[in-house]
Parts: sequence; C-alpha cells; structure tokens
Amino acid sequence: MLLFFLVTCLRPLAWDADRMLAAAAKQGPRALAGAKALQAVMHGAADLDDAGKLDALNQFFNRRILSREDIDVWGQVDYWASPMEMMEKGAGDCEDYAIAKYFSLVALGMPVQKLRLVYVRAQIGGAGGTVQAHMVLAYYSAPNAEPLILDSLISEVRPASRRPDLSPVFSFNSEGLWQGVGSQAAGDPSARLSRWREVLVKARAEGFQ
Repeated sequence: MLLFFLVTCLRPLAWDADRMLAAAAKQGPRALAGAKALQAVMHGAADLDDAGKLDALNQFFNRRILSREDIDVWGQVDYWASPMEMMEKGAGDCEDYAIAKYFSLVALGMPVQKLRLVYVRAQIGGAGGTVQAHMVLAYYSAPNAEPLILDSLISEVRPASRRPDLSPVFSFNSEGLWQGVGSQAAGDPSARLSRWREVLVKARAEGFQ
C-alpha cells in the first residue's frame, strides 16, 4: 500500500495542479470546487485505458454542468468558455463541454492526434425534428479508425455509426483543421478560428497543457 501511495504521488502530472486551483479560485468558489473535483477524477482515471478515460471525463462534465445557451450564460450569442469559466457558471453550451473534455483528456496524457472537436449538424427530435449546429468531441484510436463520440446530449460514449443523427461539417484540434472528419488537413485552426486561439490561451493559463 505504501509503495502504491508513493508511486501515485510521484507520477508526473500532465497538468499544473496548483495553477489550475489558483485560476479556479480567481473565477470563484464554484470553479474552485469544480477544479478540485475534476482533479480527483483525473487522478482516478490516470491509470485507466483510453475507453475508461473517455467515459470518466464525459460523465464528469455531463453530470456536473447544465446545458444552457451562451446568450443565457454569458449574454452573448457565441462565447467559448475555458474549463474554469464553465465550472464557475455551472452551465455551458455544446462547445464548452467539448472544449473542457478535450483539454482534460490531453492533460491525462492522451495524444492530441486522437482527439478532434467536431462541428456537426444534429437532427434533434428524430426524423421529423429540427436540424441545428452542434459540437461534439471525437476520439480516434488510430488515424483511420471509426471515431467514438463524446456528446453533451447523451451520457454514453458511442461509435459514430451509432450516431446517425450527426452529420460532420468540419473538425479541429490543437494541430490541424479538417473538412468533415477526413484525414487531409485543411489549415491551421488557430489562424482560422479566433475563438479557438483565445480559449487555448485561457486553458493553458488554467494549468492545462
């Protein structure tokens, strides 16, 4: 037991725990409580396989954060919140969920190449429902593998083939931007997406690597 404790304590972290807590404290008490809970989940998930990590972080944010539109949370039509900003509000929209899950999984050591934030057209309410813009996080076990989808709309991580309600438009991560979910990069996301560039800066200031 003592050896396990020492190994756990000495395991190098892929996030700056002190910086995260300090940044959360500046946001407010709800963010600080959320940061402590998130760090506990990340410590617990550190030794899990990729599927375990995906499920742990997907469940954490889906259960803790209320789904709300930016206009209701921020008084703006479109605002990309950092993880700690979202924690303090206790609410966020689809982009905020995807962003928080992305940075948390990368902090757990998951390669950026396996993750993409994906803009999709989502069929809401079945075939007779409405189509709306939506964002999810996709995980690729290999470059040409079928992605797994982490979504704020449902709690289960599902393969893309089980999400016929989603039609990809474009995807991106810290290293590239793609049309749809294809393998051919179409540009630099930080140059094409100003909000992504801004949230990268904010997240790194919060201790995410």
